[in-house]
Amino acid sequence: MTEDTLFSKIIRRELPADIVFQDERVTAFRDINPQAPTHILIIPNKVIPSVNDITPEDEGVLGHLFVVARQLAEQEGIAEDGYRLLVNCGRHANQEVFHLHMHLFGGRPLGWMVKPE
Repeated sequence: MTEDTLFSKIIRRELPADIVFQDERVTAFRDINPQAPTHILIIPNKVIPSVNDITPEDEGVLGHLFVVARQLAEQEGIAEDGYRLLVNCGRHANQEVFHLHMHLFGGRPLGWMVKPE
């Protein structure tokens, strides 16, 4: 069985969060330390630790993450000007919670995705 995560507790509403969307497959909530005016985390309700742990059975929920991201971008009023979707995988990418999650950033120009060296 997969380990319980901080995000699992948010999904079950055992921890407080500003949830902006939830259905049987996905939960989305505002980041507690936003890096942009809009910063929402979109997570599968099933614990998948990282991209490295995705299986073919996860394809449906992963597609749903993108559909929800588009809907939230429209709802937040950032779809027209643009937004960024980001998924970190592993330590070098600064993944902090090992429950797959997609960041939705927007509301201002976001600059470089990866800072040039």
